[in-house]
Amino acid sequence: MAAHYVDNQRFLEEMTAHQNNTATAKEEGVELPRCPEYIGECFLKIANRLSYRPNFINYAFREEMVSDGIENCIQYMHNFSPEKSKNPFAYFTQIIYYAFVRRIQKEKKQLYIKYKTMDSRASLGDNIEISQHDQDQNYVYETMTHDQKVNMYDFISNFEEAKKNKKVTTKKKTKTTNLEYFFVTA
Repeated sequence: MAAHYVDNQRFLEEMTAHQNNTATAKEEGVELPRCPEYIGECFLKIANRLSYRPNFINYAFREEMVSDGIENCIQYMHNFSPEKSKNPFAYFTQIIYYAFVRRIQKEKKQLYIKYKTMDSRASLGDNIEISQHDQDQNYVYETMTHDQKVNMYDFISNFEEAKKNKKVTTKKKTKTTNLEYFFVTA
């Protein structure tokens, strides 16, 4: 049997022991225990390994994704129930996965805001008068290449289209009940 980077059985034992210690501390009214080092190491290993999957590896903010994943694991570790599942690895992998997805959505929204701001500022540049000194120096006024602008406008249109489609799918269609139908036709 191949060695895995997280020992799921030990992870389960540590989680169970930590939850028992936390429950005892709550009953006694004392300070809650800190997250054990082994559990923290497991969170870090899972997050790092997941960040190297093909759908996450090329993001420039991969470290932020890992940090968000670990933070969410610590935030929701009390929700893990050994009675319901004997697989903490899968449980926390899902938490980290969705933390990554949320970080990607946040970063895309920030990039959209940045691009929209750049686009609005670019239109202001059309109204600027250029001094004689700058004209003589062959100053280049373009801050972006043509390809960069195309990429920016594609991103903006795709983001706005996705946002529009999301609004359409989230609107609920209301069904007319028999009673409403009776009052409408009467």
